[in-house]
Amino acid sequence: MAHVAPVKKRLVEDLASRCAKAQVVGIVNIHGIPAPQFQAIRKKLWGRATITVAKNNLLRLALEQANAKKPDLVKLGETIEGQTAVVTADINPFRLFKELEATKTRAPARGGEVAPEDLWVRAGETPFKPGPVVGELQKAGIPAAIERGKVVIRQDKLMVKAGQRIPRDVAQQLARLEIFPLVVGLDLRGAYEAGTVFQRDALAIDDVVVRGQIAQAGMEALALALAAAYPTKGTIRPLLAKAHSEAVSLAVESEFPTKETVKLLLAKAQAQMLALAARAPGAADEELRSQIG
Repeated sequence: MAHVAPVKKRLVEDLASRCAKAQVVGIVNIHGIPAPQFQAIRKKLWGRATITVAKNNLLRLALEQANAKKPDLVKLGETIEGQTAVVTADINPFRLFKELEATKTRAPARGGEVAPEDLWVRAGETPFKPGPVVGELQKAGIPAAIERGKVVIRQDKLMVKAGQRIPRDVAQQLARLEIFPLVVGLDLRGAYEAGTVFQRDALAIDDVVVRGQIAQAGMEALALALAAAYPTKGTIRPLLAKAHSEAVSLAVESEFPTKETVKLLLAKAQAQMLALAARAPGAADEELRSQIG
């Protein structure tokens, strides 16, 4: 690192040291995050994750230097592009992803940004009083009018399609209507833990769905083990209960008397006797006829 200035060299060494000690190292996109909001995000993550902003070439040098203690950490450098920062944390990558996603908030467009989704202005009343605002809304293409002394939007209007750039005048009026089309926050591009680099698509999982899938797999595995009579810590009790029930049923069916089956056999004999007596009611005494009735 002889070609690196002393100040930058110390930054790289400090960053490499923190990357080597941390359980998880992540690369985040910080493009478009205003300074006040960025500081608020840092404060929100305090104690769970540390964010360090540095030039991309210095981040790569730090990863290369820490790679000696964390094999394959240098592969995380493939996610460095544009305005990025490094995150070090002692929580697992999936928890880190959720923590960072929770920092995202809606923000107004300034003009020139790409719309992440179709941007609509919906029909209805606005909080504005009649005045120049009507002309400004109309100039931006919003169907505004004055009705009964109030400024209203006469009909739904698609202002910008997803993927198109937001014109400046449209952005100004959307902000006026409190329509915030941008999502601003830390975007985790990749994270490293224990020799594995997790890409964003692997981290962006729905834990509710995954928990449901695991529960379903557990139930199906238990059903299969019971059907195959495979003894485990989780199946031994149901298997013994099933075997006991089948043994009792077999003993009753074969009329084999035991301490447990004798009551069942007597009840079975009683039922058979009553059924037979019902077929010949004239041969039954008064007590038997009352039982039949």
